[in-house]
Parts: sequence; structure tokens; C-alpha cells
Amino acid sequence: MRKFILSYLLPRIGQYFMVIFLGVTLTFIIPRFSPNDPVERQVGQIMASGSQVSPEAIEHLREALTEMYGLSGSDWEQYLAFWGRLLRGDLGPSLSSFPTPVTYLIATSMPWTLGLLLTSVLISWVLGNILGGLAGYYTNSRVMGVIDVVSQAVRPIPYYIMSLVLLAVFAYYIPIFPFSGAYPPGTRVEFSIPFIMTVFWHSLLPAMSLVLIGIGGWFIGMRALASNIISEDYVVYAENAGLPERKIVFDYVIRNAMLPQITGLALQLGLIFNGALIMEVVFGYPGMGTLTLQAVMANDYTLIMGITIFSIIGVATSVLLLDFIYPLFDPRVRHQ
Repeated sequence: MRKFILSYLLPRIGQYFMVIFLGVTLTFIIPRFSPNDPVERQVGQIMASGSQVSPEAIEHLREALTEMYGLSGSDWEQYLAFWGRLLRGDLGPSLSSFPTPVTYLIATSMPWTLGLLLTSVLISWVLGNILGGLAGYYTNSRVMGVIDVVSQAVRPIPYYIMSLVLLAVFAYYIPIFPFSGAYPPGTRVEFSIPFIMTVFWHSLLPAMSLVLIGIGGWFIGMRALASNIISEDYVVYAENAGLPERKIVFDYVIRNAMLPQITGLALQLGLIFNGALIMEVVFGYPGMGTLTLQAVMANDYTLIMGITIFSIIGVATSVLLLDFIYPLFDPRVRHQ
């Protein structure tokens, strides 16, 4: 156990913090090459609004904004101050929603994206792997053959095209689902059964677009893996020993084909709110994708940095969790 911790767990925890450190450092450095100065942009907006402000007041405002955005001092002093604020959970105010803190905007948008995309990805992963494992084992099944054809047809379709098609069919031509948003305008956001049911109903259509595309990808991958595994000696031996087919499929075929699928799941979970951009814009969903678009369109320097940092931490954390989970599925990792 000690060898496992020293040779496996600790190096990966070290890699986790190193990835976050390098990613956050690059997030600090890259915006410094931008020709746009957030302080001058803010001052220019105030002056362009027609406000009568004295030059002394403008200078004081410029100094205050420089301090607020962490742009005072040398580059090294800015870098240390940046890490200090980050460790305190302070990412500064948003330029486009001044003086609202970046952390507040992310905290209000993140639950919507996690609730929708996390659920959709897990549902598509579970269903796609189960159906793919069954299709790989029961190669002569007509039902699995139909699912295979549908998956091959759906898989190449971009998820935002699927979103537009579902939106046009089930919200416009056949108005079953709401057209946009996570809840009707004017609805009070609260933790109650009626509000939860309203959010659930509004999320069905965007979740459906993600699940349909996701199932196709996971199905094809698992079917290919299972097709190779069914010829392995341990599967043939289990069949000759008279074990139930259900046990063979789930304990021998799907379980041994899961490792590449677990890797794919971890990477997809890490990039979960990066892939939400177009889908959330199509459905008017108030998540991280919509927030990212607003930040880019408004050239919101601090908000873009905050979203990027959360993306880096999300990817690194998913990979770390994958490294922790792997030994549970593959005993060879524990023995090595």
C-alpha cells in the first residue's frame, strides 16, 4: 500500500497542482499581450457617456481602477498579487457587469451548466456503454442492428445542429416544449417543487440534444471494444463453463472494455462547460456557455480570465479523479 501511494498517488497529486499552476500562470501572462487596456476602456466608456468629469477625478478613477484590476506595480508584483487574490477566491470585478464580482457571476451560472450537462453526459455515457456492450456481444440481434444504424447516422451530426432541429420541431412546429430559457420570465428562483419541475421541463429539450449525440458516440466506441473482447480466452471459457449470458456481458465483456470509456468520460467532464457555448445560446440557457459568450462579446478581461481558470481546474480535477478511479477497475495498476 505504501509503495502504491508513493509511486502512484503522490506523483499524480503533484502533477495535478503543477498543471493548475502552469495553466493559471499562462492565464495571467497571455492577456497582457492584448492591445486592449481594461482601465482605459472603462475610463473611455465613462467619458463617452457625456459625464462631466474633471481631469483630476479621471486620474483618481484611473488609479483606483488600476488597483482594483490588479494592474498596479511591476509584472512580478502583479503576478504575486494575482495569486494572492486567487487563493482568497477574489477574481476581481467584471468589466461588463461592474462592479459585480467575477466569482458571483460564475457561481450563479455554474449550477445551471453542471445540472444540465453533467446529467446529460452521465446518462448518455451509461446508456451508450450498456447498449454498445450488448451490440458487441449479440452481433446477430436485429434490435441492436437498428440501434447501430441510428447511432452511425446520428454520431456525425454536430450537437448544435441537433439542438436547432429539435428546437424547430418540438418547440415551433409541434409546441410541446418551451422555446428558450431555464424558466419562464418573471419566475421567482427558489428551492421548491414547482420551480424544480419547471426547470426540469425547460431542460428536457437541450438535454435531449446532448444525450442523443452522446449515446451515439459512446455506443460506437463500446461496440468496437466489446467486439474485440468477445474472442478473448476468458470470455470463451466463461461461455463454455455455462455462465449466464447476463453475467458474461456485464462482468466479462463490458467491465473489461470500460477503461478507455472511463478515460473519455473524465476528459469530457473536464471540458463540460466549454462545450456548452452554442447549445446554451441556442436554447437561451443561463449557464457558463452564455456567460462566456457575453464575456467575449464585451471584451470582459477579468471574466474571461475567471472562466478560463475554472476550465483549467475542471480539466485537471477530472484527470486526477480518473487516476484515483482507475485502480478500482484495473487491478494491474495497483500491483504495478
